[in-house]
Amino acid sequence: MFIIRWILGRIILLLNVVFAPKKRHRPLAEQQKIDAQTQSLTLYQYPACPFCVKVRRAMRRQGLNIQTLDAKKSPHKDELMAQGGKQQVPCLRIEASDEVQWLYESKDIIRYLDQRFA
Repeated sequence: MFIIRWILGRIILLLNVVFAPKKRHRPLAEQQKIDAQTQSLTLYQYPACPFCVKVRRAMRRQGLNIQTLDAKKSPHKDELMAQGGKQQVPCLRIEASDEVQWLYESKDIIRYLDQRFA
C-alpha cells in the first residue's frame, strides 16, 4: 500500500508541475498590499496530498504568497497537533490581532481565500 501511495503521490506532483495554473498578475502596489496581508497566513500541508495540491493551485491562481510548512516534519507536525488540535492537512493558520484561527478542509480554505483576496 505504501508503494502505491508513493507512486500516486509522485504522479500528482508531476501533473501539478506540468499543468500548473497561470499566476495572477496585479499592479505592483496592489501585490505588495496583498503580500503584506498574507504574512499572517500559514498553510500546513503534505507535498503530495491531492487536497493540499488543490489549495496550492488555488493560491497560485490568485497570486498569493502564503508560507507553506510540511506537516510531516517534527516541529510543524507537533505545532499543528498542539495548537490546531488535530493532525489533518491542509490546514490554514490565520493570525488576526491576538487571535489564531485554524481552518481545515480544502474547500473551506479555498472559499476563504477567494472571499478575502478576490
